[in-house]
Amino acid sequence: METTIAGYKINTTEDGYLTDFSQWTKEIGIELAKEQEIEMTDKHWEVVEFLQGKHKEDAALSIRGIKKSGVIDIKTFYALFPGGPLKKSTLIAGIPKPKSCI
Repeated sequence: METTIAGYKINTTEDGYLTDFSQWTKEIGIELAKEQEIEMTDKHWEVVEFLQGKHKEDAALSIRGIKKSGVIDIKTFYALFPGGPLKKSTLIAGIPKPKSCI
């Protein structure tokens, strides 16, 4: 479905995930974060960049993978993206919802 976020027309799933990663911009990420009641910090962006890199490698994403990444510890990951850190962080990063998320 088509929607407008931060002045950009983008295509999303019913859950709000971008269907075309090439449409993602940092401005869109900021707006998606606001919708999730998250104010982005440098650490948030570090996680987003890590997730986008994994997506470009076509690597499966999971909480365990985040834990092993060395980018962030799990406690901080949950604190940065409360109420479903992997779902929220991937949504903000503009990548598909991981298969490990319900």
